[in-house]
Amino acid sequence: MKLTEARVLFLARESLAKLRDEGLAEIANFPLALRQAREIVAQFNEQGDEIDAIVRRKINSIKRGIVEGSNEWSILYKRYRDEEMRKKGPQRQG
Repeated sequence: MKLTEARVLFLARESLAKLRDEGLAEIANFPLALRQAREIVAQFNEQGDEIDAIVRRKINSIKRGIVEGSNEWSILYKRYRDEEMRKKGPQRQG
């Protein structure tokens, strides 16, 4: 799923506000934190798109042809997605 820049910014802003409002984080410089949070959400979204494409290719490469939306397709999608997420592991910059 591709998120618009506006949706990425919304998610970043709401996440930071929730952390701040519930006392889970002190945010001294909200604009700076918002820029960093926006980058994290955007990276997460891009990684999800890459994993989705990989998983779909794997399922489509199965010779017997599995229909998208079927129970088997859903099971394989979850299994392959979990495998790819484990392979990628936590991606941190810094």
